[in-house]
Amino acid sequence: MSGHGAPAAGAEELEGAGRAGLRAVIIAASWHEEVMDGLVAGALRAAAQAGIRTPDVVRVPGTFELPVAAGRLAHGFDAVVALGVVIRGGTPHFDFVCQGATMGLTDVSVRTGTPVGFGVLTCDTEAQALDRAGLPGSAEDKGHEAMAAALQTALVLGGR
Repeated sequence: MSGHGAPAAGAEELEGAGRAGLRAVIIAASWHEEVMDGLVAGALRAAAQAGIRTPDVVRVPGTFELPVAAGRLAHGFDAVVALGVVIRGGTPHFDFVCQGATMGLTDVSVRTGTPVGFGVLTCDTEAQALDRAGLPGSAEDKGHEAMAAALQTALVLGGR
């Protein structure tokens, strides 16, 4: 399983974000609605555990659009969470979207100094995506993990 060896984010680690008054935004793609709804719900659960009751949620058409939205919004928030899903098909489109999103989100984080939680699923099948979406019966909750990582990094960096 891909989550093997992942650190466990304790509630006390997340609670520090709420006490610090951190602001977070969730940017979510629209493709694969069931998977995306699970990822967003997981990110919202992590935010609530951290004491952030109303993180902004912004929807974009697809995963390829995540970097431009993150770049525009990063300066107004302490943490950005980018959520998307790309499922391999029969053409190289999968590779181009995955590479563009990954490089673009990395660039936003490094260039702005705002942590970007990477919640982009890159899967061979829809079943793999559903198993990582934080839905009932899913083995993993990548939306929660992405929010926790972004908030913990923001705390390490001292917020704004």
